Amino acid sequence: MGKITVETCEIEGLKIITPSVFGDERGYFMETYNYNDFKEAGIDQVFVQDNQSASKKGVLRGLHFQINFPQDKLVRVVNGEVFDVAVDLREDSKTYGQWYGVTLSAQNKKQFFIPKGFAHGFLVLSDYAEFCYKCTDFYHPNDEGGLSYKDEEIGVKWPIPEGMELTISQKDTQWKSFADYKAGKKA
Repeated sequence: MGKITVETCEIEGLKIITPSVFGDERGYFMETYNYNDFKEAGIDQVFVQDNQSASKKGVLRGLHFQINFPQDKLVRVVNGEVFDVAVDLREDSKTYGQWYGVTLSAQNKKQFFIPKGFAHGFLVLSDYAEFCYKCTDFYHPNDEGGLSYKDEEIGVKWPIPEGMELTISQKDTQWKSFADYKAGKKA
């Protein structure tokens, strides 16, 4: 091991991964993913799809999840900076409904592992950001779920600087509250 450092978070299952970066006058090299290192660190998933998005400052995406085909995700930023958030939707968890956020950037090279059972979203803090994520299941367009990014019960403290205008997709403005989500689970 030694190629990655893994930090656990207050919410069980979430992990922050920092790779070893080898640099010299030419630039740097790092392994962004090595199955053996991740397995040794307790992240023993098989990723089947890689995604990448580009967004401008103030774009807020989320909070998303797959309903019947949940995904583990390993996310990172290759250009720019985002504030990345995971919300615990595991009903049997002692942190059900709680959130955790971490700043991911091209500079800090951190990755965030989000297991199945979480909603996920991010806010772009830099002028431009490219966001990459590995998933353990394929995307199913008819299986999308989401929560309002501004749900008061969850209470995500998005680091929105004064004067920042948010850009949010029409779909993301329509997601319901956490209370509605819980009521729907009981129905």
